[in-house]
Amino acid sequence: MELSGKIAVVTGGGSGIGAALAKRLIAEGAKGVVVADLNGENAEAVAKNLGDKALAVPCDVSDEQQIISLVERTESHFGPIDLFCSNAGVLTLDDPGWSAASAPNERWQLAWDVHVMAHVYAARACLPGMIERGSGSFLNTVSAAGLLNQIGGAPYSTTKHAALGFADSLAITHHDQGIRVSALCPQGVQTPMVESAAGMDDGGPAGMDGMLTADQVAESAIKGLIAGQFLILPHVEVADYIKHKAANYDRWLGGMRKLRRGYNFPEPTF
Repeated sequence: MELSGKIAVVTGGGSGIGAALAKRLIAEGAKGVVVADLNGENAEAVAKNLGDKALAVPCDVSDEQQIISLVERTESHFGPIDLFCSNAGVLTLDDPGWSAASAPNERWQLAWDVHVMAHVYAARACLPGMIERGSGSFLNTVSAAGLLNQIGGAPYSTTKHAALGFADSLAITHHDQGIRVSALCPQGVQTPMVESAAGMDDGGPAGMDGMLTADQVAESAIKGLIAGQFLILPHVEVADYIKHKAANYDRWLGGMRKLRRGYNFPEPTF
């Protein structure tokens, strides 16, 4: 995908990976970048730093009507959307005691709405125009948790698996209509979302291979988009983990159990 001259939307763009993506898209020569975030002040600050090619739009991605309005505002301000980066996320952990079923229904629902339905809403709003033009791209931030697992975060891991499944469906169903899809799947990343969780500054089990900066993840994402990759793995180790999981699932589960036993779980804050 050629990014110069393109119009892009980045949800969760007020901080972390989203802010880094918006910055890199501008650096690549994007015609316009919409920085969308639940925190409108953060979105405004990022857009202001990026100059007149950036526009801030407050948006709750769990609300389909707000996604529709985001798309409409983008197209009225800049023109048709070439790339929708569905990046917003929430760190949804298990409750103290760390049972896989311990998180309350509200936390499961939030994870589902943000990690899955927000991607569905974005596709539903953008696909008709993209298909009519015969081109368009989606970059869905999924996480390596969608390929492997997130120890201590069943709602996060489960919904990230579902997010990857939806990205698969988009890529399979609409490729012949000119639509391209990429799934960004990092492990631990130094973001405010991770830093806000008590005791998780090192990324927890997801940080065992080192924490990348948001800028490093954005760089991997841009390279992957340009190359037309579906699966973008900023942590290269993940490719081997996927192979090991597929080759011997029981052995992989045993390794994950060992990792879990060796981790000192903090008390989560929500």
